[in-house]
Amino acid sequence: MPIFRIFSIEKAMEFYLGFLGFKLDWEHRFAEGMPLYAQVSRDALMLHLSEHAGDTTPGTRIFVPVADATALQAELSGRNYAYMKPGLDTVPWGLQVTVTDPFANRITFCEQRS
Repeated sequence: MPIFRIFSIEKAMEFYLGFLGFKLDWEHRFAEGMPLYAQVSRDALMLHLSEHAGDTTPGTRIFVPVADATALQAELSGRNYAYMKPGLDTVPWGLQVTVTDPFANRITFCEQRS
């Protein structure tokens, strides 16, 4: 399960729920006022988001297989998200759409060539 370090719940939810179209599965705090640990998901992809220092470091990158990178890129580019309009990159192994969250974590969605 990939864990991404976050520093702002508001920015994380704007990015993951609003822009990427994930849903919030659950949230956990050990007590009121403590850091958030949460799970978000979109289709089969699940991510953990953590405010806890030491869980992971900013700048993590994951690769996620997708069936249609072109459709995903069009969907994301059509959203009203001021901080990113991702492109579609052709690479030797297929098509890719890379997004970077507000904390420098990157997700590369890849439609691999057969």
